[in-house]
Amino acid sequence: MMSQPAAAARNMGFSRATTFVTTDPEQPPAADPVPILVVEDEAPQRDALSRFLSRNGFAVRAVESAEEALSLLGRHAFAALITDLRLPGLDGVELVRRARQIDAELGLLLVTAHASVETAVEALRAGAHDYILKPLFYEELVRKLRNLIRHRELLAENDRLRAALHQRGGPEIIGASPAMREVIEWVRRAAASQATVLICGETGTGKEVVAQAIHAQGPHRNEPMLSVNVAALPDTMVESELFGHEKGAFTGADRRRPGILRAASAGTVFLDEIGELSLAVQAKLLRALEAREVTPVGADASVPFRARILCATHRNLLDHVRSGQFREDLFYRINVLRIDVPPLRERVEDVPLLAHHLLQRLATRTGRQAPGIDADAMAALCTYPWPGNVRELSNVLERALILCEEGDIALDLLPLKPAASERSGAPRRPVRLQDAVDEFERQHVSEVLRMCEGNREKAARLLDLSPATLYRRLDKLGLKGFGVHRGEARDG
Repeated sequence: MMSQPAAAARNMGFSRATTFVTTDPEQPPAADPVPILVVEDEAPQRDALSRFLSRNGFAVRAVESAEEALSLLGRHAFAALITDLRLPGLDGVELVRRARQIDAELGLLLVTAHASVETAVEALRAGAHDYILKPLFYEELVRKLRNLIRHRELLAENDRLRAALHQRGGPEIIGASPAMREVIEWVRRAAASQATVLICGETGTGKEVVAQAIHAQGPHRNEPMLSVNVAALPDTMVESELFGHEKGAFTGADRRRPGILRAASAGTVFLDEIGELSLAVQAKLLRALEAREVTPVGADASVPFRARILCATHRNLLDHVRSGQFREDLFYRINVLRIDVPPLRERVEDVPLLAHHLLQRLATRTGRQAPGIDADAMAALCTYPWPGNVRELSNVLERALILCEEGDIALDLLPLKPAASERSGAPRRPVRLQDAVDEFERQHVSEVLRMCEGNREKAARLLDLSPATLYRRLDKLGLKGFGVHRGEARDG
């Protein structure tokens, strides 16, 4: 691919050498044509582009002026608009600005023969999602167009999922990736039963949010949900916190307490980090779950409880069972339904959704408007491994929000440092040889993509791979969304 200055020096039209190229085999045409609006004032280029897009699964309406385009946008629905920068009458930047006002969900691509930082900034500020340099490489245009449409579909699907959760009164589970859709489906199933649920996942993945969603969608949503992190309590207090105590049962017990299993009434009790319970308390919890009754500390008789139990852990409880640290019978008693919450690095396509959601929530708390996130900063967020998961992402964005005085959040406001395990060279966890190879490949490909500023064609050349092979590797390594989030605004 030629450099940006070389591209700008070429004629204002499309490259004859690249007018009719084969479509990307990794991206088959859609079954139903996607409606696209093309604005180009030169008839030969307009017709050539329309024919190519039509052959690649798009239903194309092509016009020669911004005024015609705005008239169509007011009467018809389109998935995306592709417009030339220089047009008679209103230019492409003004068209993008007005199109955004008509349809906030419209995908917007600006085509220009003038490669400059000023042009890029002006286009993106007007609302364009990307800009593309002439002469056009049609394969690249179609790929960007499909990536943009897919990204908009994920945003729309995430809005639908959030609306469905709100209708049920639940908290927001942010994510439209296949892994998070599966979590949401398991939440729905778990909420319809009264079975004990074990929620597993690394620290910071949002296990308590999943528990809250189960409670909020269940038949006893109007009853209380009480939570306790057993890892945060001394062993001497856990039993009292769970089962209650009688007055005078121990020093400081100046009054009687019911314990959260009874205090929750017919609601929900969430036991976070259940893997940290001592064996003695595990035995008493097992008996309580089996008999549906508890014996408060210092009491002579047992009393019933009605609450539903949800448990969570970041540990592998089966390993603890094998080592004798966790009771096997209790494990099977709480593992009736299991929900695995994936780490953030395994659902990288959800990072933009999460980032914007968290920024909005953080900004609302401080009474200010949420800033945007520029392309380089978003690319860094999408390639960082997030050892602290969503909790770490929230902390990073909170710091950036404090430091961001105007404009969008830029890369230099993000304190993204290598995790301690990466600095020491030690693996984060034991892995098979193939897992280690995949992890090395993921890091190496990510670094090359960063060097190439998200340009996949350049990265493929440096890696000595064909573009199609690189796309397959990105999919396999969980990096398929890298180019989408970077915007590929500097290709050329």
